[in-house]
Amino acid sequence: MKKILFFLPLLMLSCTGKSQHMENRTPNAPQGRFLPEESRVLFQKGTERPFSGLYEKLEAEGTYCCKNCGTALYQSSTKFDAGCGWPSFDDEVPGAVRRQTDADGRRTEILCANCDAHLGHVFLGEGFTPKNTRHCVNSVSLDFLPVSLSAIETSETAIFAGGCFWGVEHYFLQAPGVLATEVGYIGGHKASPTYREVCAHTTGHLEATRVVFDTTKTNFEEMAKLFFNIHDPTQTDGQGPDLGDQYLSAIFYLDDEQRVVSERLIGQLRAKGYDVATELRPASTFWRAEDYHQQYYEHKGTQPYCHAFKNKF
Repeated sequence: MKKILFFLPLLMLSCTGKSQHMENRTPNAPQGRFLPEESRVLFQKGTERPFSGLYEKLEAEGTYCCKNCGTALYQSSTKFDAGCGWPSFDDEVPGAVRRQTDADGRRTEILCANCDAHLGHVFLGEGFTPKNTRHCVNSVSLDFLPVSLSAIETSETAIFAGGCFWGVEHYFLQAPGVLATEVGYIGGHKASPTYREVCAHTTGHLEATRVVFDTTKTNFEEMAKLFFNIHDPTQTDGQGPDLGDQYLSAIFYLDDEQRVVSERLIGQLRAKGYDVATELRPASTFWRAEDYHQQYYEHKGTQPYCHAFKNKF
């Protein structure tokens, strides 16, 4: 489960809300599965090309986290457009970002204070905002959750792929306890894939929905049951009329607890006679889809064509 950090004497708070005392980690030790470009920036202190990052122009409200360990780094309220080609912030979550002199001896490098993953550089005195500070951060060093920092304390995240992400998101948006959803791509081999590339079957990604829910009102098991109830987990070539590897059924688990719950539910369905084809995969990078895909049916005012609720439990 990804971790979000509040700095209270070594007390960590996860992106999914479970507070715990974190163990010290070896600096720059990868905590997840990353593409070469992500590893180059996070662990070899590389820099992504300007104006190429996923979050450079993102204006959504939420929290930006360390892609390596999940620590909460920046709130969207501190983000501004510096015109430099990289996401810019004028303040960090207190204690979440560490500064050190860059190897070039001139600039100041910024790193995640929890895991030492490379973020970018900080510049002072430029006058962009009253705080006179610009954290220039690589998009590939970040993960974004459309949830406020305060809401993260009791939240958990789940990622489901079950055919066209429009329909999956539609049902999760209506579920009790869900705080936020977003659709995107996961499980492939290319950074920042586009919808056109995914549909062309050149990246290996699945269409997926990332769900953030309030653990005081619901839990992962209820979310997973809803997932199985709104699509056909026995279909092996897509979902409904949508055929292709991007439409396969899968749960991308964020920790062992989610994996175990998913395995148990699949066992229950198989005991009822369902030949479940849903894959269980460890979560890799979730790439947010283009804005026009987000909450598609809610904006169109229509209903899903290949998803419908059927209680299978």
